[in-house]
Amino acid sequence: MSNYYCLIAGLPDINIDDQKLSFTVAEFKEEIYSQLTMADKKLFDLFFLKYDNSNLLAYLNDKDAVLDVRGNYGVEALDMMVKMLKDGDVPSEVSRSAPYISKFLTAYISSQPITEGVLWDDQLASLYYKYAMKANNKFVSSWYKFNLNLNNMLIASTARKYHFDASSFIVGDNEIANALRTSSARDWGLTGTFDYLETVQRVSEESDPLERERKIDLIKWNWLEDQTFFHYFTIERIFAYLLQLEIIERWYNLDKKKGEKQLREMIARMKTEVKMPEDFE
Repeated sequence: MSNYYCLIAGLPDINIDDQKLSFTVAEFKEEIYSQLTMADKKLFDLFFLKYDNSNLLAYLNDKDAVLDVRGNYGVEALDMMVKMLKDGDVPSEVSRSAPYISKFLTAYISSQPITEGVLWDDQLASLYYKYAMKANNKFVSSWYKFNLNLNNMLIASTARKYHFDASSFIVGDNEIANALRTSSARDWGLTGTFDYLETVQRVSEESDPLERERKIDLIKWNWLEDQTFFHYFTIERIFAYLLQLEIIERWYNLDKKKGEKQLREMIARMKTEVKMPEDFE
């Protein structure tokens, strides 16, 4: 295991309530990426694949879409991936660094969903989480598992609150995902399985969308702090710092109007798939 004494000692202290950015996520990667071992660079690449997922979906919807520069692949690379897969070839670079993207694109191009009845973006998310949870680092793997379970539980809680079926929006096929799809128990039979169950249920009742987002990010922040308590100068501390920077950056760029718009967009997406109660609005 590599230690990064000087690198970590030189990082500015950050707090979830910071009103300014020490680094943007992109700047942080540029600053420290070259100082990481090859194995640890792969963990960083895994994080930045989330932006590639968003870019890929945007590109498939509109070839001229503006892509997030934080992704690992530009529009030329996406063009090449699609062209090669249409020709029956497998892009070697993608196969090595993100094999799930090839699997997703193959299904998308052939119009044969990996999971019937599930939106394409949720199918991609499911593949990404499954891939990320196999990371060769216990902390990183645990983060993706925790994040998957947290997001699924929030979706299930919102669905229960507004009386619609969330089964097609639950991502993945682990124990918690399957329970959220099938159980009618108040706790989905998950008491003792997920430590943040009651906290998530309380947060889901928050009526202010911005405050709800703030509390969700606080859950994530506290999890990161707890899980890295004994990691002082390792890649785990750096990876957690990256995740916390992302939280701060998001809030730096987010205002209440955007927060409400984000929640409405999420609900609108669900409404295209299920019949919502008339009193929801």
